[in-house]
Amino acid sequence: MFFFKNLKTAVDVSHARGVILLAARSKKVPIFEYTPLQIKSAVTGNGNAPKIQVQKMVQQILKLEKTKMQDDAADAIAAAICCSHNNNYLKLN
Repeated sequence: MFFFKNLKTAVDVSHARGVILLAARSKKVPIFEYTPLQIKSAVTGNGNAPKIQVQKMVQQILKLEKTKMQDDAADAIAAAICCSHNNNYLKLN
C-alpha cells in the first residue's frame, strides 16, 4: 500500500492483502508488484498521468466503449496491463 486516507480501511486492506499473498505463495503463484508510477508509465507513457488519462488509455488499449470506468476497475486493469508488458512469464506463445 502506497498511501491511505482512512486508517481503519488501510488496516483492513492490509489484512486482506496479507491473506491473499500467503495463499498465492502457498500455491507457488508468482507475485508481481508495481508502484503507481510504474503502472501509469506502462499504460500512458507518463508516470504522473491523472486517473482520467489512465482510464482513457485502458479503454483504448482494450478497445472498450467510451463510458465512465470506475477508478478501482481502471487501476486493476492498468496493473494487469503493466504486468503483462513487463513479464515474459505471462506472455503466451
